[in-house]
Amino acid sequence: MAKSTNLSRRKTLGLVCVCVSLLHGSTVVAQVIRFAPEKDYAPFVSVSSTGQVQGLSIDVLEILKPRLGVDVQMLAPDSLANILQATRRGEVDLISSLRPTQERAEFLAFTEPYVKVPAVLVVKSGTSPLFMKDLAGRSVAVGQGYAVESFVRANYPHVRWVPVPDDVSALRGLMRGDVDGVVADVASVSDATRHSGIRGVQVIETLPFEYELSFAYRKELKALGSALNTGLKEITPSTRHALLLRWIDAETLAYEDPQLSKVRKLAMALFVLALVSAATWRLRRKRNSDMGADGL
Repeated sequence: MAKSTNLSRRKTLGLVCVCVSLLHGSTVVAQVIRFAPEKDYAPFVSVSSTGQVQGLSIDVLEILKPRLGVDVQMLAPDSLANILQATRRGEVDLISSLRPTQERAEFLAFTEPYVKVPAVLVVKSGTSPLFMKDLAGRSVAVGQGYAVESFVRANYPHVRWVPVPDDVSALRGLMRGDVDGVVADVASVSDATRHSGIRGVQVIETLPFEYELSFAYRKELKALGSALNTGLKEITPSTRHALLLRWIDAETLAYEDPQLSKVRKLAMALFVLALVSAATWRLRRKRNSDMGADGL
């Protein structure tokens, strides 16, 4: 009887190992979740000088891991283009720091965004201002496979787009003079100027595109997506803010488009002028009223 009971237990354990976990009523059929980190997408995910994978997205994932009910295996860091190809082949289950696109939605599902940053145009410092409208026929680098790549190709076809592996490569090419501009998210640009030796570049324009970064997972792993979303909702605003400040400097968090800043300052000046004019008018009216009273 004991032998039969042990055999039954082993069979049950084997079944659990195959199905792994029941989350919110659906089954994740995987023994481990294979997570593929990008190697150079700081401050969200990158490899440090000591070989450690780090970043805002990694910290968020660490908070979510206890909710997943399965082990997370970190794969070797790679470029986003290679990671997406591997995911199509079924070799990757989970990706971080990703924005939904129609093409990606063919084989991936996405959580709610956990961070949002604007895309910007970066040019060399000290050059005459070059905005997107001025770059017809000129070369601008953009991350290959990044969501913003399809956006800029569709909306700025007059630009000669140069796909590069990552934002740091793009900015180094700008420093060397290989390209006339770079499109990247403002947080990555800020991080590169702080930690990757990028110098002599400036943000010149904000594009009508916002990086709403999410976790992406293979579409069939619905329970994984449910667990990730549940975990994200439980992260408190104070924890989110602390994570942001750890990886993104306060100046970047308060970033304002230089063009919009000029408009805002002009509007504020006009507002102040209007207040002064109104006060002057009231003062003159009061004086006239007082003079009329004296005459009586």
